[in-house]
Amino acid sequence: MGATQPTVTGSANRALIGATIGFFIGAGSVSLFGPTAHIFLKAMHLSPQQVGLLVAMPMLTGSLLRIPFGASVDRNGGRLPFLVLLIASVIGIAGLYWMLLTLYPNHLTAKYYPMLLTFGALAGCGIATFSVGIGQVSYWYSKKKQGWALAVFGGLGDSSPGFVVLILPAVIMTVGLWGGYLFSLAIIIVGIIIYYLMGLNAPYYQFYKRNHDTARATEEAKKYGQELFPTGGTWHTLLLSAKHWRTWPLVILYFTNFGGFLALTAWLPIFWQTYFHVGAFHSVVFTAVFSLIAAFIRVYGGKLSDEMGGEKTAVISLIVLLVGSVIMTFSSLLWLTIIGEILVGAGMGVNNAAVFKLVPHYVPDAVGGTAGWVGGLGCLGGFAIPPILGDIVALVGINGCYVPQ
Repeated sequence: MGATQPTVTGSANRALIGATIGFFIGAGSVSLFGPTAHIFLKAMHLSPQQVGLLVAMPMLTGSLLRIPFGASVDRNGGRLPFLVLLIASVIGIAGLYWMLLTLYPNHLTAKYYPMLLTFGALAGCGIATFSVGIGQVSYWYSKKKQGWALAVFGGLGDSSPGFVVLILPAVIMTVGLWGGYLFSLAIIIVGIIIYYLMGLNAPYYQFYKRNHDTARATEEAKKYGQELFPTGGTWHTLLLSAKHWRTWPLVILYFTNFGGFLALTAWLPIFWQTYFHVGAFHSVVFTAVFSLIAAFIRVYGGKLSDEMGGEKTAVISLIVLLVGSVIMTFSSLLWLTIIGEILVGAGMGVNNAAVFKLVPHYVPDAVGGTAGWVGGLGCLGGFAIPPILGDIVALVGINGCYVPQ
């Protein structure tokens, strides 16, 4: 009898579903403190600078960890770093829940602020699953389908902050502050279980784990349609992608568009309330519209990138973004500014999809490392852009952004 044909556990679509759910759960940490910042401000008597650092802490750690963890995919396929990041996020949210359960409201004083930052930093680890999932999904899919697959992963996962902004305040109003974080803890535990069952490594990594033979694993994986293969370990792929000049235009694009998406998700509630004097409810709704449009249209952007190519899709999306930005800058009408916001969200979402269509196309021999640089440094835009917006408003004044009728 002939030798038994090696088999692969799971499928590309199954891995995509698992990674998307895992990232959706982890990405919610972006909005972990935003809806509750005023509560910590009042209870702990924090300064505005301390509140700003608290709100940014999950985003900061989630951004920086994308670089090494994204690169580690080229070594082990993604499953292990993905689980490590989600478990770290669970520890952080569990710590926040414990603090609130035992200290809030009477004993939660400013002396616990460093502990609050530490747990917030751990909770933000879930955000870093993005770059891990990008590499993991890329190795499963053929080049013709990568744009769509990566857009589904990024787009549906990125919708998480918009839902958190809408749902978390409602949960807190119903069951209290500690109950809101208990709800978040339960959700992320369910996400870890789903990812553990579905987020499997691509064929190459499954075969390599069995026999530790690179050539044989590559040959067997090709029979299952795998087209991309790693060329080295974590630091090798980071250095290789860093030396490739095409990595850095992608970083700039993602810093502007995805970083801008995160920054505006945090900035727009202030914009709507300050310059158009809308209530808190409407400011949240208008912001959620922007966030969800930018996330969901990313899926269509991936399909468009597969059909038209990443370069053409990126150019078109930037034109749409420019038009929306001009409208928002000069409009004094609420309805027209909302249209501008929608165009900005659509342009950013499609461009984000186009960027990651180009990652495996531009740097095929270091996908994980490139995804780490692009995802990590790009995400930092969400941390860096809001202060710049604040400086601009301080420079030109309120009338520079909105002229009352």
